[in-house]
Amino acid sequence: MRNTSGLTRESAAERHAISADLIAVLVAAPNGNPVVLTVKDGSALPSGPFELIHRSLQSGLRNWVEQQTGHPVGYIEQLYTFADRDRGSDEPAGRVISISYLGLTCEEPSHRTPPGSWRNWYEFFPWEDHRTGAPEIIGDIIVPRLRQWADEAEQQDTRQNRLRRAAAAFGFDDRHWNEEMVLQRYELLYEAGLVDEAVRAAGAKIAATVPGKAMTGDHRRILATGIGRLRTKIKYRPVVFELMQPSFTLLQLQRAVEALAGVTVHKQNFRRLIEQQDLVEETGEMSADTGGRPAKLFRFRHAVLDDRPVAGTK
Repeated sequence: MRNTSGLTRESAAERHAISADLIAVLVAAPNGNPVVLTVKDGSALPSGPFELIHRSLQSGLRNWVEQQTGHPVGYIEQLYTFADRDRGSDEPAGRVISISYLGLTCEEPSHRTPPGSWRNWYEFFPWEDHRTGAPEIIGDIIVPRLRQWADEAEQQDTRQNRLRRAAAAFGFDDRHWNEEMVLQRYELLYEAGLVDEAVRAAGAKIAATVPGKAMTGDHRRILATGIGRLRTKIKYRPVVFELMQPSFTLLQLQRAVEALAGVTVHKQNFRRLIEQQDLVEETGEMSADTGGRPAKLFRFRHAVLDDRPVAGTK
């Protein structure tokens, strides 16, 4: 039997090593503009390995975010754990488990935060912003390429399944757009080889055909997961108020919800739902920054969390 040298044993250990990366999806919505905190010129989310010096996963994440961006972390919750063998790591040795967290902040970017670190999340997913109608990229590029991808399947059942999934995800062939399916849409484009990350993983030389800023490893997939989670969560939990200043107008609140959801809402119905659920209360002050008539200022009514377990913007 061949002797295994110390170097070979070390290499084998590295190949089978498992490490954990902590990754933050930190979201803000200043002036109705949904942004996410990034590093490396917008190509990555703040992240770092979980180390023995860290007291907990959350404390480790907070340390990495503040070290890399200079921005404090407020509200945070665990998002998802990614452990796919063939996706997510740019390192050839070992296997990396990505533990992601979703954080929300209403604070202005710190003076220590490098310029350009806050990126509009629609740079990464330009097909997700439907506030002024369906983006042209869907009808002009995505749908034709997904139809082509479906037609390329050898089996009829596979062709039908691909087309059915594509129609459900992107809302064509009489299907409705579901704003919560952010991850499903990205995963479908990845499977079809239509995003840069899929082209990179396959080692192909061709350029991806769907615009959208790519990210390192599986960071765009993690960002899609965070956006989808937040879009779902704002409907049944008042997390949107984590993104608001202590006092705000109802129009500012509506713009924040629309920015996150990527769709517009009916003004009167939105205000009626907010008031019926007693989510806000008047501060007794007026805002003069509306560009028109002064508007009433409101604040989140924290007692609603004690009144009932479920409260959202519906």
